[in-house]
Amino acid sequence: MRDIFVLTEADLRKFISLNLDIVDVVERAFLALASGKVVMPPILSMDLPDAHGEVDVKTAYIPGFDGFAIKVSPGFFNNPKIGLPSLNGLMILFSAKTGLVDALLLDNGYLTDIRTAAAGAVAARHLAPPHVETAGVLGTGVQARLQIAAAHLVRPFSKVLVWGRNAENAAACARDIAANLSIEAVAVADPAEVVRKSQLVVTTTPARDPVLKADWLHPGLHITAMGADQGGKNEIDPAAILAADLFACDRVSQSETVGELQTARKAGFPADRMPPELGEIIARTKTGRSKDDQVTICDLTGTGAQDTAIATYALLAAKKADIGTIIKA
Repeated sequence: MRDIFVLTEADLRKFISLNLDIVDVVERAFLALASGKVVMPPILSMDLPDAHGEVDVKTAYIPGFDGFAIKVSPGFFNNPKIGLPSLNGLMILFSAKTGLVDALLLDNGYLTDIRTAAAGAVAARHLAPPHVETAGVLGTGVQARLQIAAAHLVRPFSKVLVWGRNAENAAACARDIAANLSIEAVAVADPAEVVRKSQLVVTTTPARDPVLKADWLHPGLHITAMGADQGGKNEIDPAAILAADLFACDRVSQSETVGELQTARKAGFPADRMPPELGEIIARTKTGRSKDDQVTICDLTGTGAQDTAIATYALLAAKKADIGTIIKA
């Protein structure tokens, strides 16, 4: 007989929240990727166009970790119309020694939301200019709110500009951000205004046509693009990536197939030019932002290493807090 820990979303919300500890956990996952020792297969992705849905499966083994996670993450974007969340999912944590199940995390996508936002904070920590007064977000969903909260942890700005295709949703998102961070947040009708008036911008949409144009770029701007995570998605004008002083990504192989690099390559980004990965910038084996007036862009497609890192952290924290249900297998 052995113990399998079962943690629900309600359990996890009691002791896992978006904070600097979680940002550090995710940053260490990026560092591990830079070591070249992580075993991380390509994302298994399935598109369901009839339901405006998609499903991604991610995993990674990080040497030194007791376990590895397999994460299943559905996204069904018509769900809000019927009162359901667009994102869902769960994680299974396996023993790296025996392959047996150690924990089942029925998080409904909560851990993915947190680790995705934390990754945005890592990008901002290492690539955004040191002083940010205004941040902008293109998109109005859960990640729009979380990405701004995460960025505020490492670059405490005083104002946020929000753009979305639906003006009412943008206004609601701005109200939530203002209430959560106790700063000024306003909805803006023109995405170009958001970019031109911000020093840090996050794109959080499932767009398949660019929502951020190259001629909006300006000195001292950092952009974190996290919406493109499947073939055909594209938030950033390829010309913007070509014009940036620095383009980085979480994983080059993923960005080329499901992220912003797929369209940039087609637009002329040289096939033999390999952008630095965020972990390499953290490890200082590749150069990140070197001047305050540079334009930097970071593409985050989401990695299995982040899932293993946060799942492992969650299980250890749950045991320490004595939270969760144990079943005997």
